Amino acid sequence: MTNRSLEGHKRYNNFGTYLKNIFGEKVFKVCLDVGFTCPNRDGTKARGGCIYCNNDSFKPETTSSRKTLMDQLNDGMDYQRTRYDAHKFIAYFQAFSNTYDKVENLEPLYREALSHPDIVGLSIGTRPDCVDDDILDLLEELAQETLLWVEYGLQSMHDKTLDYINRGHGLRDFHETFLKTRKRKGINICAHAIHGLPFETKDMMLDTIKYLSDMGVDGIKIHQLHVVKNTLMKKMYERGDFTLPSLEEYLELLAESLEILGEEVVIQRLFGLGPKEILIAPSWDLGKGQFNTLIDRYLNKVDSYQGKKHQYFGMIERAEQLIGSRNPLGSEVQISLKGEQNPYRFTELLPTV
Repeated sequence: MTNRSLEGHKRYNNFGTYLKNIFGEKVFKVCLDVGFTCPNRDGTKARGGCIYCNNDSFKPETTSSRKTLMDQLNDGMDYQRTRYDAHKFIAYFQAFSNTYDKVENLEPLYREALSHPDIVGLSIGTRPDCVDDDILDLLEELAQETLLWVEYGLQSMHDKTLDYINRGHGLRDFHETFLKTRKRKGINICAHAIHGLPFETKDMMLDTIKYLSDMGVDGIKIHQLHVVKNTLMKKMYERGDFTLPSLEEYLELLAESLEILGEEVVIQRLFGLGPKEILIAPSWDLGKGQFNTLIDRYLNKVDSYQGKKHQYFGMIERAEQLIGSRNPLGSEVQISLKGEQNPYRFTELLPTV
């Protein structure tokens, strides 16, 4: 990707253009909640879930686990048709961990979504510790039939941060699952990263992007940390344990992140929306379209574009050193959640196990 003006071009490889190049028209995601949970919520790994997680903060109104999958699809597609004159859609299994079940239960759900004639692909959001070889067999099979993305929530490459947010998995899980998935034919891998997690420096956030770039992700979702109601994160934020990046700082972080990534990486998201009724911070009062215009203008202003500083950063070797120097995450999570040997100072707010 060369330095291009904003006239008719994005300065990054956005998901909408990627899909239009494949299908010849705009394609829209329809979000689904089919009733899954996560292993750090049900006690398998931990309890309480990630300390920032209130699933209502990213679920559209058309999704509800009380509705059937097909009802959610039809409601979501009707909304997109009315608002955008949409014709083709990707079924996005979004809420919680959408591979956290047995293959015999997962396959009927995925195939039911694919049975709708207007569904042209699947996107499956999950955790890297919720995918085994049998599930990869299924995903590889489906990838021969349709466009398939699997979205792994990493959030940060730093195990201290992952422990802190009660993620319940570590870098080892992501690294090993990524390598297994990469060997499978046709599966596109998208990774999630959050900028602004407590106590992470700018260099730490950019190290996560460098690591994902070196690993060769096909796509990435980056968004700002949301502090929302009914979460442990809200208590920590309100008592002043950490601060969030300003809008200007976040734009700078995004520009530097895009410069790190290769031009072929598909940028699926750079900004997250939280429902106003539960969002505590940041209070930027921006819609998705407004933010997209803002980031376009900022990239043009500072002459930044995706791939500008792309190279191999040596982060795979660093990650493997970090993984090799650490015990398996499970025991460490149990220790930190009990407040022993925890490098942070708010352990009384963390869930007990």
